[in-house]
Amino acid sequence: MSPRTRPRLVLAATALLAAALGAGAVVVVDAIDGDATTQPGAARPPVNAPVDAPVIAPASGELRTASSCAELLDFYVARGLEHVGPTGWRHRPDVVYRDASGLAMVHAAAPSAQRAPGSATGTNVQESGVDEPDLVKTDGELLVRLTDTGVLRVLDVTGADAVPRGEIDLGARFGSGELFLVGDTALALTGSDGEVEATSVDLSDPGIPEIIGTTRFDGALVEARQHDDTVRLVLAAPLPDLDFMVRWGRKRAVAVEHNRALVRRTTLEDWLPTVTVEGRTEPLVDCSGVAVPSRPDGLGTVSVVGLDPRDQSARSVTTLAAPADLAYLSEDRLYLATAEHDVGGGLWSVDRSTGPVTGIKIPDGRATVHAFELADTATTYVASGHVDGTLADRWSMDEHDGVLRLAVERSRRTDDATSVVTLAQRGDTLVEIGRVEAIGVRQDLTAVRWFDDLALLVTFRRIDPVHAIDLRDPAAPRDLGELEVPGFSAYLHPLGPRRVIGLGEGPTDEGWGAQAGLFDVTDLSDLRRTDVLSLGRGTRFAAAEDPRQLTWLPEQRTLVAVVERGWSGERGRVVALHVEDGRFTERTLADLDTPTARVRTVPLPDGRLVLSTDQGARLLDV
Repeated sequence: MSPRTRPRLVLAATALLAAALGAGAVVVVDAIDGDATTQPGAARPPVNAPVDAPVIAPASGELRTASSCAELLDFYVARGLEHVGPTGWRHRPDVVYRDASGLAMVHAAAPSAQRAPGSATGTNVQESGVDEPDLVKTDGELLVRLTDTGVLRVLDVTGADAVPRGEIDLGARFGSGELFLVGDTALALTGSDGEVEATSVDLSDPGIPEIIGTTRFDGALVEARQHDDTVRLVLAAPLPDLDFMVRWGRKRAVAVEHNRALVRRTTLEDWLPTVTVEGRTEPLVDCSGVAVPSRPDGLGTVSVVGLDPRDQSARSVTTLAAPADLAYLSEDRLYLATAEHDVGGGLWSVDRSTGPVTGIKIPDGRATVHAFELADTATTYVASGHVDGTLADRWSMDEHDGVLRLAVERSRRTDDATSVVTLAQRGDTLVEIGRVEAIGVRQDLTAVRWFDDLALLVTFRRIDPVHAIDLRDPAAPRDLGELEVPGFSAYLHPLGPRRVIGLGEGPTDEGWGAQAGLFDVTDLSDLRRTDVLSLGRGTRFAAAEDPRQLTWLPEQRTLVAVVERGWSGERGRVVALHVEDGRFTERTLADLDTPTARVRTVPLPDGRLVLSTDQGARLLDV
């Protein structure tokens, strides 16, 4: 990366303001151009077919259930007529991160967004207490790995070596999948051909893993998270795959009318997602369980499925008739956000091979956020709100002490800069109660780190100042100064209350390469970078793309990271960065001859560290 495109670090303390505002909302369903939006028999039996999962639907706020199946169909058709054109759906799709298999994956150059990330299963996560899927998991005694060929391997890590116990072949489709570990059950997830497959594997006898349940959901996986024994899947259903006519020029009007007629003839069976269990396909949700927004932000359907991996039939479903491309989950809340994004940007991609797009958003320059309360497998709607600006990814969202904090970027409603916004719940409304603006003017937000009362933001700029913005008095934020440093941080990780490590790139005598910086944030009026370490030209920290490729060992005061060399992703090493007295000491733990993107370092409860690859696992001497 050229020095001209280096980002800067901007530090902003966030705090709660006091305000009170609340308002209810009603559903308004309209037709377009006076068209009859339903056809005789449109609300057909499939929407009334048995649905095993209990449905949790909102009763107040900006989300309300439609009064009937016919009204819900009217809503979908009316929205569909707004977003169909001479080539079919007007593509402003809800975009999810996907690998080649279609499974939603997050590989943003953004850090974990919490004060002390890390899960009991060894994964570096966004929120403490909220586990995320990964290639490998451990309970301290067993280590479970999903390989690139779809084989689930179980190893015993209680001794001096990682000893194989058993394995089961889940199929090649799981070669790019990921898993959770819930007690003695592994839940493997993968996506392909427009559906998400969840397979539970019983590990009570580690030598003989056994499949005990498989469910296939229609659509794409936006996010997956684990709270205690519950796994939640946020699923975006595809838009109806209709036989659209594609015409331009003089035939454009003919194509538009043909395509609009197709939309008018759709049924709820075309719009609502399905689930397949033991070869039987049925609706995932009944029409009475679909929430309709009072202010439509586009076209789409998103469902939150809470399930117990040990018994997948015990699940709940919450469904929203709107697109949602972002999902952030704290320990007791889920926030779904719909936001405008430019298709084709660096952070977003579309995999057309998975079938129809999952949603279309209205580009009005503001983010809409819906909040849900989490309890066991249930997901219950509580409030909604709107914020001027756009959200880049889930790392731009964080909750602390009941306050939702957002890092929003420029939009047609805002200045050309980033803002930090705080929202609080007032009744069934999320109300904006605080905002600091003009962060990174005319720059792109590239990374975010949240603390109890501090947010660290990285934006691109020609020079690299570290700005400290004090919000202890939210009504009078103050810029306390800045610190200019060479290079940039693409990943920020807290090492405690006073230290932050930044992993990114910077200049060396030979050219740009991986760089680690140690920052002291004890005094926001006197920010300091106490040490910097360069790892050579052409190197990169893998955690800049995937935060799960980093491990912090607090007892040893050591950060373990994967370092890539070259652009092939086939060469690299595992390094240990020991932090003491504000300085780094570097040591190479292992050289890698395997694809670095699939390398994980997994901490065990007793302080040991396992290096896991598709070829095997071994303990490292840290």
